[in-house]
Amino acid sequence: MKSDTHQRISLLLKNKLLLVSLTENLISTSYVERQNLTMRMSMRRFTRLTNAHSKKIENHIHAIALHYMYYNFVRLHSSLRCSPAMAAGVSKKLWSMEDIVALLEQ
Repeated sequence: MKSDTHQRISLLLKNKLLLVSLTENLISTSYVERQNLTMRMSMRRFTRLTNAHSKKIENHIHAIALHYMYYNFVRLHSSLRCSPAMAAGVSKKLWSMEDIVALLEQ
C-alpha cells in the first residue's frame, strides 16, 4: 500500500490511461507558473491587447492542444536533450508535425 505522500494522477494520452505516481516534494506551483509563462509567450492569443483571439471556444481548445502536443512531443528541449515525452518514457522517438497530423486523420 502506498503512503500518504504518493498521489495518483491520470493522464489521457492516445485513448490510453497512463498512471503516474508523484511524491509531494515534486509538486510545486513554480512548475505550473513556468508552464503558464511558456504558453503565454508561445501563443499570440494569450498576450494582452491582441487581435489574435479565438472567436469560437472550440478553436481556442484546439490551439491549446496543438501547442502542448508540439511542446511535449515535437520540440527538442536543450536541457533534456530530447522531448519531455521521451524523457517521461511516453514516446520512444521525437515526433514531427506530420505525426500529429496523422493522428488527426485517424
